[in-house]
Amino acid sequence: MPLIPEEPQIHESAQGPRVTPAAGRTAPTPRPVPGPRPAAPARPGRPGAVRPMPAQRTTREPVASKPGPPAPAATPQIQLIPASAEGALDAAEEAVDLLLESGRAPGDVLVITTGESHPWAAHELSFGEASYWAQHDARDDVFYADASIASRAAARPVVVTAVNGGSDAAVAAALPLALGRAGALLIVCGDPKQINSVLGAGV
Repeated sequence: MPLIPEEPQIHESAQGPRVTPAAGRTAPTPRPVPGPRPAAPARPGRPGAVRPMPAQRTTREPVASKPGPPAPAATPQIQLIPASAEGALDAAEEAVDLLLESGRAPGDVLVITTGESHPWAAHELSFGEASYWAQHDARDDVFYADASIASRAAARPVVVTAVNGGSDAAVAAALPLALGRAGALLIVCGDPKQINSVLGAGV
């Protein structure tokens, strides 16, 4: 077979298998064997290329911890806004506006009045208690309640209390109740002396 010019000839010094003729047979004419070719780098997806798979990390399911005693509730922060009994409701409204402007969700806020009802509460109660408390349960908006019925209201992250009148006994009962309903912050609008004396004795 004629030599192909592109194929290199094997010289005597080249390593490779040597064929020794069997006894009694004539050795055929040696044919040139192409030299060793560099192995092609394995490419992903190439047939026959075996690449070691990286060890897979198994994600563990979180182990459910055994129920223990509930963590003690943190005492809410108390903020006092000095105001007269006549101006306490307006101060409470301003506090609510600031809370909403700062990003608080309306459903996070409960407003309690110790004296005259908030106009919203009076308006909603005119449609009946079922409708009024349904709005409380929906938690879609700020909820307003008189101190006399505030014990029925659920806790919310922020409670704003307007000390806008009512007897000393009513105020003394309303402030500890408001503190118990506040998850993170209690804002009290009213006479500082009265508020401090009540909260100091009631907490």
